[in-house]
Amino acid sequence: MILAGILIKLGSYGFIRFTLPLLPDASVYFTPMVFTLATLAVIYASLTTLRQTDLKRIIAYSSVSHMGVVMLGIFSLSVTGVEGSIFLQIAHGVVSSALFIIVTVLYDRHHSRLVKYYRGVAVTMPLFATIFFFFTLANIAVPLSCNFIGEFLCLLATYETNVTIAVLSSLGMVLSACYALFLFNRVSFGSMSPYIASSVNNRDITRREFYVLAPLIVLTLLLGVYPNLILDPIHTSLFNFLAVARPA
Repeated sequence: MILAGILIKLGSYGFIRFTLPLLPDASVYFTPMVFTLATLAVIYASLTTLRQTDLKRIIAYSSVSHMGVVMLGIFSLSVTGVEGSIFLQIAHGVVSSALFIIVTVLYDRHHSRLVKYYRGVAVTMPLFATIFFFFTLANIAVPLSCNFIGEFLCLLATYETNVTIAVLSSLGMVLSACYALFLFNRVSFGSMSPYIASSVNNRDITRREFYVLAPLIVLTLLLGVYPNLILDPIHTSLFNFLAVARPA
């Protein structure tokens, strides 16, 4: 959770806070290379995620793909792109942290993170499955979720800069839907796994676990419906910032 919510954002923060204002000419010069590397990160990380068998690794590798979209937004060198990258970092911190909590709930009960260990969890844990489905949809950036706003702004700014890179990067959203929905379907539905059926610890999420996830559910919906809560305070400062940082 600390990795997804804070540490993975330090690199993109450094690009926004230091690289763009201190090295504006270099930022423009190396934009094609960064676009290429970010697009490869989006696609390759998504393809790698499809091959993972560990629940936490699936969420961790998906974070790499999302950070590739963040880099595209930053190096679009536009207000829309940088706003989208900041918004996506906040949204990803909320959604990815919630998914790590969900995986921890499963691990706490069955002491395994292997995907093949689970099947039919929704039978005994319906509330857990519902919350898992909600954050799965948010992670693949469906409309009305906070991730959708951030990814849309980043890809829109990228499209205005380089159409080919934007189209290729959009494949990451398709691939993310593949691995996220596969994970949810495999864990939640089907005949109950014999490993789970024989377990005596099949209780649904507790009140304490629900209270931990509830603020993240509210934030995911609130920022997806009303993104100006974040965008308005940073718009003016980003406009002035990029006006100074962008070379003539």
